[in-house]
Amino acid sequence: MEPTRKEHDFLGELEIPNHLYYGIQTFRAVENFNITGIPISKEPLFIKALGYVKKAAALANKDCNAIDPKIAEAICYGSDQVIAGKFNQEFVSDLIQGGAGTSVNMNANEVIANIGLEYLGHKKGEYQFLHPNNHVNCSQSTNDAYPSAFRIALYLKMESFIKTFAGLEVAFAKKGEEFKEVLKMGRTQLQDAVPMTLGQEFKAYATTIGEDIQRLKNAQELLLEINMGATAIGTKVNAPEGYPELCVKYLAEEVGIPLTLSPDLIEATVDTGAYVQIMGTLKRSAVKISKICNDLRLLSSGPRTGLNEINLPARQPGSSIMPGKVNPVIPEVVNQTCFYVIGQDLTVTMAAEAGQLQLNVMEPVIAFAMFTSLDYLSNAIQTLIDKCIVGITANIDHCYNMVMNSIGIVTQLNPIIGYEESASIAGEALKTGKSVHQIAVLERKLITQEKWDEIYSLENLIHPKFITK
Repeated sequence: MEPTRKEHDFLGELEIPNHLYYGIQTFRAVENFNITGIPISKEPLFIKALGYVKKAAALANKDCNAIDPKIAEAICYGSDQVIAGKFNQEFVSDLIQGGAGTSVNMNANEVIANIGLEYLGHKKGEYQFLHPNNHVNCSQSTNDAYPSAFRIALYLKMESFIKTFAGLEVAFAKKGEEFKEVLKMGRTQLQDAVPMTLGQEFKAYATTIGEDIQRLKNAQELLLEINMGATAIGTKVNAPEGYPELCVKYLAEEVGIPLTLSPDLIEATVDTGAYVQIMGTLKRSAVKISKICNDLRLLSSGPRTGLNEINLPARQPGSSIMPGKVNPVIPEVVNQTCFYVIGQDLTVTMAAEAGQLQLNVMEPVIAFAMFTSLDYLSNAIQTLIDKCIVGITANIDHCYNMVMNSIGIVTQLNPIIGYEESASIAGEALKTGKSVHQIAVLERKLITQEKWDEIYSLENLIHPKFITK
């Protein structure tokens, strides 16, 4: 049988396999919370952030004479190993759990304690020399350590997401330039409107994404204010004088981002408004991305009986019964991912609302919702770029012919022949199948061919200017 060590908490004793660096409280969490099947080891940035928090706390505690310098050195060593990702497999707590994140905090405390014990020449579990609670968790509570680590991890994850999102903006902007002279029909309410270019349509996608990137950056800044040093409810109980300021200073230096200490630690310990705002902004992005994917599916519909203005790259056979059918599978999968993210916005909203009195115990599900949303949407965006956007081509002649055969181009005649006459032409064209040109120029002789050519030149259709009688 595998050698074990005996560990205890106030609930009793357990035999812990000796190769494990986590201890009894993490072991209980694994038994209690088999919810998602996704352990925090799947979120390496969260683990790294926990390492940063524990190291900063040890440095601050040493400066405040709250722990022995040798103990602080061992905690810093263990934290550095965790930050480096060498013990990710030891972080086994489920992302969704009861206890407001206590299991995650204790998972970090136990792992770092046992790494530190070996550093000091002791065995795992010999906590009389370096204790998970007394030393690694000194001057802390789950209620400041967990949310501080979560905010740091979320900030870093958003950095990566924003870079991926910016890649989508660039991809659409490039297509906007490529298609800048491809004349097509604009549509409102799925009906013909007035001419535009395919380039203008794709450039608009780039612009709308760029706007959301800026909104995400603005919301991301809310994560820089943390409650480290608040301890249990924000009163700083069990923390030495000056510890919160020192801890946040060290934490900012270690992470390399401008973290600040909240001016009201009681408010900061209960408030989850930043998550609501960030998730709402992420939902906004998901809504826009999904709308764009709807457009791509419509624009590529057909090929014979749809709009067929663009061609999406063929990625796989589209039917088990209809030969030759190719479906827009990449926009479809992105749509579905966006639906998931939109749903998680409600999860975060309800979890934030469910906080009571001096603590919001629902923060683990907020973390799960936000981490998975950023991961899934980032993957979807990269898939959309690589497997769809860069390979889109335009059916240039088809787009042009649809414009010139459209009734919608009669709008350009309004300033010259008036709305009533234009409407009459549109009605006759719709009823008879004749072109606007045939009725206005050849039959009714309302304008000359020369004027028609001026109004409907490619340049004027792409960049309309006001043309009078």
